[in-house]
Parts: sequence; structure tokens; C-alpha cells
Amino acid sequence: MLNIAVMVSGGGTNLQALIDSIADGRIHDAKIVRVISNKKDAYALQRAEQAGIQTAAVTRADHPDKKAFDEALLKALEESEAELVVLAGFLVVLPEEITRRYKGRIINIHPSLIPSFCGEGFYGLRVHEEALKRGVKVTGATVHFVDEGCDTGPIILQKAVYVEKNDTPETLQRRVMEQAEWKILPEAVELIAGGRVKLNNGRVEIL
Repeated sequence: MLNIAVMVSGGGTNLQALIDSIADGRIHDAKIVRVISNKKDAYALQRAEQAGIQTAAVTRADHPDKKAFDEALLKALEESEAELVVLAGFLVVLPEEITRRYKGRIINIHPSLIPSFCGEGFYGLRVHEEALKRGVKVTGATVHFVDEGCDTGPIILQKAVYVEKNDTPETLQRRVMEQAEWKILPEAVELIAGGRVKLNNGRVEIL
């Protein structure tokens, strides 16, 4: 059984996709042991509690400096005994100690086809605003391993979503979630839980 910690800052729709996928058997041999948020009022924490999952809120305001905050995040992860860390809309850049300690065991969902519209500052609606501004015809989502960079880790899965003529950032965001994010994040976790994801010279092989 693969123990998973999910880190999230907001509503937790991708967290819910994981909870539902475990409940209905799309994800086997895995369980979410803790949901960690940097915001005490994140609705994701309520989703976790309703599903009987342990929660932890680690906020910057509760710590005297960034070092103490980073150490508290690491402690929350270590206490969970998670073997896989899933960033599901976690709007905090992980400290190097966490990326080093959990190397090859942290994945992230990003709402574009990396390397497009990614990197520092590209999160939430801004990703979709920039995609529409650029006039792309196809966008989508990416699940990738997390390394020391920002959206630079090896890609596990991607799924394309067509941009429609009258899309707004909000409608595009919703469709990317429904058609891509909520599908490929559970799929990636299922592949990892089944031992089917292998890192080879910085690239992902699906076995």
C-alpha cells in the first residue's frame, strides 16, 4: 500500500479526484494518509476531513521566518510517513531540503502542456489567460516529477484539451480540469502505485 501525502493551497478539486479514484477502485494499493495546506481556511482541508483523512495546516504566519516554515513543512511530511508526495495546487515553492529528501517521490499537476505556460508565476488563472492571449489552439495539463526547478522535472503524463472559440480563462480552466487534470493525476498515481513508472537518465519510462 502506497502512502500518499497531498499538499494543496485552495479548493482541492484535484485532491477530490484522487479521493474519488481511490474510493471507486481506479487507484489500487494506495491511500492518502495526510493532506497538508499552507492555508488554514483551504476548502481542501474540509474535503479531507469529510473523507476521514488526517490534515495539517502549516502557515507562514505561524512561523517566525521562512526557515522555520520550511522546517515545519518537512516535519508535517515526515510525520505522515508518506512515500509519495502529490502537489495538487500547492502554491508554495518547496524548499530544497524537501525536494532533496523526497527526490523522485514528488509529483505535481500543472494546467498546461509543459514547457508552455509554466515556470515562476504561472499558476491558477494566469496560465489560461496567457494561453488565450497567445492564441493557442490546444492546451492541456501535465503531471511531472518535481525537482529543484519550477515545473522543470521529468514529465510523466500529459493530456491535450482543445481551446474553443468563445473561451474565457474561467471556462478554459474548468474544461482543462475536467478533461485533463482530474484524469491524468489519478492515472499517474495508479501507475506509480503499481510500480510502472521508472526514471531513466532524467526521463520517465512507463512500464
